[in-house]
Amino acid sequence: MRAIATSLKPRKSPVQARSAVTVDTLHAATIQVLVREGLSRCTTTRIAERAGASVGSLYQYYPNRDALLAAVLEKHLEGVAAAVERACLEHRGRRLSEAASAFVVAFLAAKLRAPEEAKALYAVAEERGGAVLVARMRKRIVAAVAAMLESVSDARLDDPVTIATIALGALVGPVQGVLKEGAPAQFRRRLERELVLLVTAYFQAHAEAS
Repeated sequence: MRAIATSLKPRKSPVQARSAVTVDTLHAATIQVLVREGLSRCTTTRIAERAGASVGSLYQYYPNRDALLAAVLEKHLEGVAAAVERACLEHRGRRLSEAASAFVVAFLAAKLRAPEEAKALYAVAEERGGAVLVARMRKRIVAAVAAMLESVSDARLDDPVTIATIALGALVGPVQGVLKEGAPAQFRRRLERELVLLVTAYFQAHAEAS
């Protein structure tokens, strides 16, 4: 898999608490500018102004705007992957239906926690090294779900990795549609119930066939 370009890597990582606060503030400001003005108007000048910092301070940590955008995207994707990993770890050894529900609920909660942020970051994910970062997130999620499926107490599945990969794909499409179309909260709650049914039935079909 192609590595992220050097130009998209941060200049340095925050070590002291003050530096960490500065970076967090820059990340929050980037999201705010993306949501309000879109990717084309998301410049380092606007980000620095929103963060209450100088452009020079921004460049201490990131060589350019795209490196900052890649860092913000990576942080978002890390949060999604980590949430699913925690849920899967907590549900190892449970029944298959419980495992399916835990996976779906954790993924949707992480993606829909801040819908405007997630929506704004889709434009970033389509370029600027985004494909590599998204692929890493999906690989982590698939590994976590597959390990959970291998441990369920009431079934044996023939190919947990492939099953986890397809199940994740079944979630990604509807979530993207909800975010891009701005579906109301009521529909999002219905979406969770429907996707739990879908993934549970898919997992059980493979358990019955094995």
